[in-house]
Amino acid sequence: CATGKQGFNRDLTAAEIIGQVWQAAHSFGQFGEDPERKITNVVMMGMGEPLLNFDNVVDAMNLMMNDHCYGLSKRRVTLSTSGVVPQLDRLGQHTDACLAISLHAPNDALRNQLVPINKKYPIAMLLASARNYIEGLPDRRRKITIEYTLIDQLNDRPEHAHELAELLRDVPVKINLIPFNPFSLSNYKRVSNNALRRFQKILMDEGFTATVRTTRGDDIDAACGQLAGQVQDLTSRSRRYKLDQSAMQRSDLD
Repeated sequence: CATGKQGFNRDLTAAEIIGQVWQAAHSFGQFGEDPERKITNVVMMGMGEPLLNFDNVVDAMNLMMNDHCYGLSKRRVTLSTSGVVPQLDRLGQHTDACLAISLHAPNDALRNQLVPINKKYPIAMLLASARNYIEGLPDRRRKITIEYTLIDQLNDRPEHAHELAELLRDVPVKINLIPFNPFSLSNYKRVSNNALRRFQKILMDEGFTATVRTTRGDDIDAACGQLAGQVQDLTSRSRRYKLDQSAMQRSDLD
C-alpha cells in the first residue's frame, strides 16, 4: 500500500474519525427530508493501523453504533488490523464491532516479508487472538473477515491457496480476495484474472466463502492502496508553495 511509503505523522482524534462519517453523510443528503443514500457500512482501515490508535478508534466506532448517533449495525462496523495482538486481546472489553485481519500470506515466512509486524506477532498468535475476540461476542454467527491481497507470482499460486485453506480450516472466517493495485513506489504487479479466479475456486472448493473485492478508481490512481502517494505529492507541493511564499515575503522586507 502506498500509505506505508508516506510515513507516520500523527493519530486522528475520535472527533476527526467520526467527522469523516459526518461529512460523508451530509454529502449523501442523509439528514434531509428525502435522503438519496445513507451510510450503512464503515471499515476502520487504510491510513494507518487502527489498534495503534486504540482509544480514539474505539470511541469513534461506539459513536457510529450508538442509536442516538448514527445507529449503524454492529455487523456493519468493522475494524481491520494487521495484527497488533496485545491490543486485539483488549478489544472485546470495549466493543463488539466486526473484525477483519489483513493476512495476505498463508505462512510466516511470506507474511514476514509482506507484513513485517508478523515477526513480532506471528500468524498462530494472531489467529488465536482473533478467534478469542470473535468467540467472545454475543452473536455466535459472526465470522472473521480475512483480507488477502493477491500479488502476481508472489502469493497467488495454487499452493498458496491450498495452504491458506489448511491454515484457516477450523477458524470461523470468510475470505475477501483483493487484487493488488500497482503504484509507482512499488515493484509488485497485479494478479492475473486467471490466477485470481483459480485461487478463489480452490478456496470455494474447500468450503470457504471467498469473495473478490471490486476495484474502482484505478484509472485515476484512486483505488485501494494507490491514493496516499498522490496525497503526499499534493502535500509536498503545498509545502513548497508556502516556503516559496515565505521566501518572497522576506525578500520584499529586505
